[in-house]
Amino acid sequence: MSSTLLEVRGIVKRFPGVLALDGVNFDLREGEVHTLLGENGAGKTTLMNIIFGLYRADEGEILFKGKRVHIRSPYHALQLGIGMVQQHFTLVPSFTVAENIALGTRDTPSRVAAKIRGISEEYGLEVDPHAKVWQLSVGERQRVEIIKLLYAGARVVILDEPTAVLTPQETEALFKAVRKMTSRGTGVIFISHKLNEVMEISSRVTVLRKGKVIGTLERGEFDQNKLARMMVGREVVMEIEREKARPGELVIKVEDVHARSDKGHIALNGISLEIRAGEILGIAGVAGNGQRELAEVITGLRRVESGKIEFLGKDLTNTSVIDRILAGIAYIPQDRKGIALSPNLSVAENLFLRRKEKKVWFNKREIFGHARRYIEEYKIKTPSPATAVKYLSGGNMQKVVIAREFSLDPRLIIAVHPTRGLDVASMEFVYRSLIKARDKGVAILLLAGELYEIFNLSDRVGVIYEGKIVGYTTPDPTPENIEKIGLMMAGVAV
Repeated sequence: MSSTLLEVRGIVKRFPGVLALDGVNFDLREGEVHTLLGENGAGKTTLMNIIFGLYRADEGEILFKGKRVHIRSPYHALQLGIGMVQQHFTLVPSFTVAENIALGTRDTPSRVAAKIRGISEEYGLEVDPHAKVWQLSVGERQRVEIIKLLYAGARVVILDEPTAVLTPQETEALFKAVRKMTSRGTGVIFISHKLNEVMEISSRVTVLRKGKVIGTLERGEFDQNKLARMMVGREVVMEIEREKARPGELVIKVEDVHARSDKGHIALNGISLEIRAGEILGIAGVAGNGQRELAEVITGLRRVESGKIEFLGKDLTNTSVIDRILAGIAYIPQDRKGIALSPNLSVAENLFLRRKEKKVWFNKREIFGHARRYIEEYKIKTPSPATAVKYLSGGNMQKVVIAREFSLDPRLIIAVHPTRGLDVASMEFVYRSLIKARDKGVAILLLAGELYEIFNLSDRVGVIYEGKIVGYTTPDPTPENIEKIGLMMAGVAV
């Protein structure tokens, strides 16, 4: 039996109006991946923030290598050997990779760069030490965060929803790195809502529900259905039954559109597509092939260099974001914290952003009444409509975005990774909401990283490669069709 690296006993944490953790016990052994599962707001991230020194527990104790410790800050946690890769990265965008990792150390960036190359090679975490962080993809930035912990010699590594921002290939590379860590005695705490990944990587699983531990299971004692029941307290239906789509009028037509990425490279290279009322077009593709730019040119956040975007027969090319909102385009972006929400505003105010009735901004009673309706309907866990949205869990932030955008009575919904960071019950709710919107005649463009999600929701599937749609197929999850899509995603003509 491996020795215990970390143990928490009887942890209690209260926030105004909320008992976030209620006597939680949890431990981590050397060389294991111990997964923490639970619905959004169950207390997973709160517990990790206590272990990492971001929060102080109201009651309970933490033991590291058998000794009781009082973790005062993240810096203190890292000194002990406890590191955390959070959902929202903590890197300085204008600094290089080496400069970011050198922060807080006495090492020079040049010396750090040499060590980074060694760690990258050893763990399969490829990254350029001299690249500016703002130039990196989301997956590359995550690698930098992990390398930073390995550089500091962390023996406990906490990964909070690490695969939420990764492609399947990047997830595979991450898991290889995790296995390398555990083979050397590092203990990994893994937080995820993707049950297939939990089954693949976990040595043990502990399930939290409403701040309490429901149970801890060893590998071989759990399957996906059992874990879902433990998380939610009921059976969860992820295969959504739906009627065949009945496409109506043409809602949006994207014709030969070209646009550049933030780095100035061609991201959309003559892309064309059409979506009709009452259908969901799912776009499959490896991240970085123009998905983000496609969403942004349609919503007005990125300029079109050439080509045309027609919405309900009107030319909207390079019109303003406000024009798109008024026309009836709703947007669920990939970055909920940086783009979709204003973190310091309240839940109520965020739910009211993008509304057309701006005069109501001066009527607090109406804003809060509006918010309470959607908090109840979308099951948003928040102490109050007045709570700043930054204090919500990642999944509940996403629910705020979805509630706001769906409430706009849109004609078109652009949904980019709409279930990223959501628990299985919330995913079920989002799936049903998208199908309900489709059945009401809304056109939906779904940009998702999971083929399972695209197959489950889409009426048609388009494959994007190097900024163009290279083919269409049916949402048929047969091995032959998956192989066909995989080849198209790699740029192979089929």
